[in-house]
Amino acid sequence: MIQIKVDRKYLDRFVSTEEIDTIAGEVIDAQKTLNTGSGKGNDFLGWVTLPNEIDNDLIARIKHDADLIAQKAKVYVVIGIGGSYLGARAVIEALQSELSVLETNRTRPYIIYAGHTLSEDYYAKLIEILDKTDYALTVISKSGTTTEPAVAFRILKNHLEKKYGIEEARTRIIAITDQKKGALHDIAHKEGYQMYVIPDNVGGRYSVLTPVGLLPIAVAGYDIEALVKGAQEMQSVVTQEISIYDNPALLYAAIRNILYRKGKNIEMMVAYEPTLRFVAEWWKQLYGESEGKDGKGILPHSVTFTTDLHSMGQYIQDGERIIMETVLKVNTSNSYVNIPYDEADGDGLNYLQQKTLTEINHCALEGTAIAHVDGGVPVTTIEMDNINENVIGQLFYMMEYACGVSGYMLKVNPFDQPGVEAYKRNMFHLLGKKGY
Repeated sequence: MIQIKVDRKYLDRFVSTEEIDTIAGEVIDAQKTLNTGSGKGNDFLGWVTLPNEIDNDLIARIKHDADLIAQKAKVYVVIGIGGSYLGARAVIEALQSELSVLETNRTRPYIIYAGHTLSEDYYAKLIEILDKTDYALTVISKSGTTTEPAVAFRILKNHLEKKYGIEEARTRIIAITDQKKGALHDIAHKEGYQMYVIPDNVGGRYSVLTPVGLLPIAVAGYDIEALVKGAQEMQSVVTQEISIYDNPALLYAAIRNILYRKGKNIEMMVAYEPTLRFVAEWWKQLYGESEGKDGKGILPHSVTFTTDLHSMGQYIQDGERIIMETVLKVNTSNSYVNIPYDEADGDGLNYLQQKTLTEINHCALEGTAIAHVDGGVPVTTIEMDNINENVIGQLFYMMEYACGVSGYMLKVNPFDQPGVEAYKRNMFHLLGKKGY
């Protein structure tokens, strides 16, 4: 059952049904291009059918290895950058509280990240922490030569071997890389590391349902079968030739492109649950890297409300009218916290005693949406029933599919990232790398 809904109730002033009907043919053409693999970047469309192609034996192997890691490590370091870590991090942090670092009864490793920064202070602190705890790591890279994860792996491989000895260190390293070639592939074969394959036809930002995402998520103790099932459920709906109004991915793609053509060139993803912050970070990479080409594209940005209402809220309400909002609304919470009655009522909050914090949060959402709409900001709501593995699987696949459709509507290749190479060439030149 699909638990994701694209709600247009705040869009009446900005996007009419007639406008959606007008653009529907263009949306469906882009969907056909995606489904048939007839567009640019069609050698990276493996993710489209991936949910229904995930092998049960692969799931079983991942769960088995995740349990082995959990038995020997209190900390699990995921080395990767961009799509090689953001998808896993988004799922893991959506399903746990940021306060979980303080739990004293953890039965699964705490997941931390490396290879996503070149900060010397970060690695000094990381090594200081790893000196004092049992850990294992996964290094994720198709090539093995991307600077940030390659530097991190060299540092941590050296640290792991000094701490445990070379033979034991080998049992604590898993490489996720290309099946046949590349520096990491060759190192892993030479050292005898456990290996998983990144499919050739799946790009990094679409790779969360490959071992790139599934292994770290399983190590953290979450249900990867439910995650995959959610993606399968969404795939079965959004890839079909059905009414655009019954297809959340196509409806979302239509709305954002209509608004883009009206000058709304910044899309603000708004989360009212702080655990969804890295879902927004993953979404920013997915859309920014897929659409930002040839002088085109909607700039993805994100905020967490109500926190950022006391900072960015001012600009959104009264700044330039170039913003559209996409709000993630979670209908039910997994917990309940009582608001106590206070006889003195010095803070004047007794009127809230009969309400849950979720009700209050929803009122904040609705009140903010009304204010922003009145201020000229279109608001699209993406509702989800709850936050769990199944729903997150549905949300991720919907966003991936909508991104592919939206990219083709913009007439760009949604599956390459030529602009990313520019900074690398300059950096290599400045560092004196041979050939640059």
